Amino acid sequence: MKKLSVILLSFSMLISFMLSGCSQKKASEDEDTIKARIEEYSDVDFIISADELESIRKNDDVLIFDCNKPEVYEKGHIPGAVNIGIQPFSDISGKIGEEGWGTVVDKDEMVKKLKELGIDNEKTVVFYSDVMNGPGADGRAVWQLRMAGMDNVKFLNGGYTYWVEKGYETTKEESKAVPTDKDVKLSELDKSSSATKDYVYENLDKEVILDVRTDSEYGGSQNAGEPRGGHIKGAENLLWQDLMYSNGVIKSKEEIKDIMAEYGVKPEDSFCVY
Repeated sequence: MKKLSVILLSFSMLISFMLSGCSQKKASEDEDTIKARIEEYSDVDFIISADELESIRKNDDVLIFDCNKPEVYEKGHIPGAVNIGIQPFSDISGKIGEEGWGTVVDKDEMVKKLKELGIDNEKTVVFYSDVMNGPGADGRAVWQLRMAGMDNVKFLNGGYTYWVEKGYETTKEESKAVPTDKDVKLSELDKSSSATKDYVYENLDKEVILDVRTDSEYGGSQNAGEPRGGHIKGAENLLWQDLMYSNGVIKSKEEIKDIMAEYGVKPEDSFCVY
């Protein structure tokens, strides 16, 4: 069973695991290529295209959430999108690096947060970010909610970058969440796609560990707030954005398989990312 880091997961990386990653050579990004890539993921229920979102975004049963930092949201976003920041469903109490920091909130707290945001089990809920500028918080939100059994949440392929490239409407007008009184049903967290630090430590020499941060962070920079510089012993560096084109659209399944093969990872292998 594939194991993923529970804290700093990028969604592009998660997709590579779930779909079974890209040659570091520059890939073609012509219009036909992008169209083909988007169509390739049309059967993946947790991915929604810009065209699909544009066709439904004004419906009453559709909620859109912007997972950028507030200052990025203020510069422009999809109309109707509510800004929820980069860690809406993570426990960030205490200090970075302390036990449990950054992990998914418990079931009761998750239900409370969802109801405050107006999210229930019936609406179509779309998360996006300015994906090529990081940190991929939309993917983390989708992953966390799917862990809790929410199969109505979706990730916008290409994020805000491709939305703008398509010429779809943007705004600077702020939207607020409308809380719901509906019951929200969640399952117990499915932790099969997560790994504890103990698991990682016990498997340091047994499976591939990939650090999906920037080169500078991998090399020791603490500019992103890390309490310590450097990386996990034996981890290799793979920037998560390398699994996307420059407009944020996910690269092909074959390209993703190729890049993962360069790190010695096959689709059936167990490995960790953080």
